[in-house]
Amino acid sequence: MSQTGSDGRHPVVLDTDTAADDCFALLACLLHPAADLKAVTVVAGNVGFEQQLQNALITIEQSGRGGEVPVYAGCTESLLRGWTSAEYVHGDGKGRHQWPVPRQEPEPEHAVHALLRLAQEYRGRLDLVCIGPLTNVAAALVLDRDLPRKIRSLYVMGGSNNGRGNITPAAEYNFYVDPEAARAVLRAGFSLTIVDWVLTLRQAVFTAEQLEEISALDTRLSRFFTIVNAPTLEFDRSVGIDGSTHPDLLTALALLEPGIVARTGRYFVDVETTDGETRGYSVFDWGVFGREANADVVEEIDKKAFYGTVLDLLRTDFKEA
Repeated sequence: MSQTGSDGRHPVVLDTDTAADDCFALLACLLHPAADLKAVTVVAGNVGFEQQLQNALITIEQSGRGGEVPVYAGCTESLLRGWTSAEYVHGDGKGRHQWPVPRQEPEPEHAVHALLRLAQEYRGRLDLVCIGPLTNVAAALVLDRDLPRKIRSLYVMGGSNNGRGNITPAAEYNFYVDPEAARAVLRAGFSLTIVDWVLTLRQAVFTAEQLEEISALDTRLSRFFTIVNAPTLEFDRSVGIDGSTHPDLLTALALLEPGIVARTGRYFVDVETTDGETRGYSVFDWGVFGREANADVVEEIDKKAFYGTVLDLLRTDFKEA
């Protein structure tokens, strides 16, 4: 199968718990010339589920593509556990701003069924980007064990490569929220690339100077970015991070702008599912313990190229419909 469509674009599905940086990853999938975004599937995660749906619709409308990309509601809780909020980080996920009410509405089809349908329709060509808990994908696997053979590539934001977590000392949020789903997806046999939290802290933080440069663009999209990013920036600074973190945006652009990725390593990656201090802990085995690798893990990026690509996307301007 060819890797892209006849126009050179990737058929993409974005699976998201839409808030703050997820909105920016969605912007990348909506606007980058390499992306043919077929659907947005929403999963329980960062903020209240209905708010996440609205945040996705707001982002699509603010990008100038209102009504063009369908949004599907997916799993509203994890496989075996209740919802774990990150509202203390993201607020409402839209910058506590009253955006115009989107004219578009979510589709009636469930996200899991939409994902399975699109995987069959674009078999061998569809790229799936997952920037929230992996509940929707795990549920899809229950219905179709052949899903990994139908997806060209799966890009996941999750885990922490032999480093600290961001919701507990041991765990990164997406894997912590639904560790059973993460384990099922990691073990399923996808062509898998992971962007983790350690990489984010080291290489995907936008500094005050960079954020000022984004604000100074004064386009509709740069204004959207600055407003939506404000609560996360405030939280990041409160925990000693000198800027705002952008793991989800990086995950999307790692697919769409592969030159951003400077180095990857092959790892066996798994997730701890027991309760207690190590729930959601991610094992990144770099190959010395005899286990077969199941993921390419991004270890280094071209930070200048990453930020430059984001600037180019946010320079996009258009008139309201």
